[in-house]
Amino acid sequence: MIICLGTTPAVQRVMVFDRLTINAVNRAAEVTEAPAGKAVNAARVVRAIGAEPLATGFVGGQRGNRLCRMLDEAGVPRDFVQVEPSTRLCVTLIDRTARTHTELVEESRPVPPEAFDELEAKLRAWLARASALIMSGTLTPGAPQDFYGRCVRLAAQAGVLTVVDARGRPLLEAVAQRPTVVKHNRAELLGTLGMADDSAQCVRQGMLRLLDMGAAGVVVTLGAEGALAASRDGFWRISSPRVAVVNTIGAGDSFAAGLAVGLVEGRPLPEACRLGAACGAADAMTPLAGDVRRDDVERLLAEVHPEPID
Repeated sequence: MIICLGTTPAVQRVMVFDRLTINAVNRAAEVTEAPAGKAVNAARVVRAIGAEPLATGFVGGQRGNRLCRMLDEAGVPRDFVQVEPSTRLCVTLIDRTARTHTELVEESRPVPPEAFDELEAKLRAWLARASALIMSGTLTPGAPQDFYGRCVRLAAQAGVLTVVDARGRPLLEAVAQRPTVVKHNRAELLGTLGMADDSAQCVRQGMLRLLDMGAAGVVVTLGAEGALAASRDGFWRISSPRVAVVNTIGAGDSFAAGLAVGLVEGRPLPEACRLGAACGAADAMTPLAGDVRRDDVERLLAEVHPEPID
């Protein structure tokens, strides 16, 4: 089992327009809703590629109930803590003509401290059956900043590998507990470490800093440029398959899911990243985040090639 933990899930509404015009009435050609949020996206991808996920975090209100129903319909196991604040609604606007996507994000609301205690208790129980723990996304406002760090420590005590897909202080607190892999994109890495230069050399320096802080492995996704992976054994460049991009939102979550599944299967870091890159590319081919087809992933795997770099 791969536990996918995130404190800010959402219901995602995707509206597709032939042409989107600002300051005008726009009529959508297609409208779709799905359960979302980084951890939920990852859980859906874990299931899609044949592994067993568990989605957990906080849900609330009628929208939270809807998210749970959609996960049940999709066959994704879940065990959420019920809280009073309503689950978020996020809206993606896709313009077919301009080939753009615009994300409208509802901010999450604070939850009481005891909700984190309850979530941690759930995690302790599930770790006894788990092989991996993915921690994804921003914490709720006012959350304990060391929460992901505590989760990494609990997972390590249970012999469970960890993938942390977060940023800022919550990420740094997690790194101090020596996670298996930190997964970032370039902007998140530079922002977390306060680095202004986005050159390849600076990115690699940032990855080395995270290794020195305690991470056993670091992966930085670079969009169409692929990804970089690093461990004490070296650096690798991971190529990205060429696909017809529909919506890149959620591609990083899919990468994290494939990466975790690869690690659970016993693949070394660069080979686990192959599966991550194939999942991320397959996600970008569809309008919905976290929506991948297993046959697409298997086909794209042949196009991903990790190469060691000096």
